[in-house]
Amino acid sequence: MNRVAIFCGSKMGNDPAYAEATKELVKAIVKKGVEIVYGGGDVGLMGVVAETALENGGTITGVIPDKLYEMEVAHTGITKLYRVKDMHERKALMADLSDGFIALPGGVGTLEEMTEVMTWAQIGYHSKPCAFLNTKGYYDHFIAFFDHMEGEGFLYKSMHDQAIVEDDVGKLVGRLI
Repeated sequence: MNRVAIFCGSKMGNDPAYAEATKELVKAIVKKGVEIVYGGGDVGLMGVVAETALENGGTITGVIPDKLYEMEVAHTGITKLYRVKDMHERKALMADLSDGFIALPGGVGTLEEMTEVMTWAQIGYHSKPCAFLNTKGYYDHFIAFFDHMEGEGFLYKSMHDQAIVEDDVGKLVGRLI
């Protein structure tokens, strides 16, 4: 794997454990020599991703829509920053640039980004791995919903099984990279 996309929150969350797990993950990715692609922001966990990558000698590429760039939330000190028209272009470019995907804690945008790339995998647009760093059980309810969708006949078991879910950074990196 040469590059991995990280989807995460533009907020920090209520527990410092989220930022700590983010730092640990980014350091592990950089140590493996893998480049990071992310949403291009300098706020919340996105800012933690960028700063940690830079502090550890990593290569980090951001992809940010014009509207967010104009709101001055872009990190302008990263390795490369792409400005795109909208969120659709952002997701498409991030997917094209990446060999796999990791969702950290975040809001509806993070969830939407990850479920879209998982949908693309289901349809056959790519076969790239999709992983969730389940810090403090953040994604437990989401994974339970996967179980429910499968049980109700709306999700293929293969799609459910495709999701890599780990609460331990080392295990996640070991399975993904």
